[in-house]
Amino acid sequence: MVVTYSSDNKKIIMKNFKLFEVNSGEKKNFSNFFSRKANVIMFICNHCPYVKHINHKIVSLSNYFSSKEISFLAINPNDPDQYPQDSPKNMKKISIQFGYTFPYFFDETQEVAKYYQAKCTPEFFIFSGNGILIYNGQFDNSRPDNNLPITGNDIVHILKMILFKKLDKTKLPIIKNSYGCSIKWKV
Repeated sequence: MVVTYSSDNKKIIMKNFKLFEVNSGEKKNFSNFFSRKANVIMFICNHCPYVKHINHKIVSLSNYFSSKEISFLAINPNDPDQYPQDSPKNMKKISIQFGYTFPYFFDETQEVAKYYQAKCTPEFFIFSGNGILIYNGQFDNSRPDNNLPITGNDIVHILKMILFKKLDKTKLPIIKNSYGCSIKWKV
């Protein structure tokens, strides 16, 4: 097990989870999708306007970097009783509509979101292939109402540093605030 740290300096040990993956309709292990180079874990959902705003770019970046042996996994932690749009049935519809090539997991018990201390959707965690937390934060500075282009620059910058082996390990993890919809916790 590799020990990593969250933004509040709490230890996070990278571990395997088994969740319902909506495209296959089966429970699957995260580790089946992990890469030895790097892993991007995305907390997203269907209803959030911040996720909707960047969805196309998430798909194009995941397609590009997957070809470079970097894996992407999406997790929806929201309570579908509060937000029916975030149900597994609707997750599959969104996955098909946008052409997700990455697994889209439903965190029914919300244990994974709690483990990673995810705060909102979208929120990104990038780990090295050996499980070291490199980045936690936003996709880029674009928001639904600020007219900035959707680039994914914050994610792209980190992934390129990984690919070109230019990470300064003394300055890890890199933390940037995420902006979006709060996770809809079960009551």
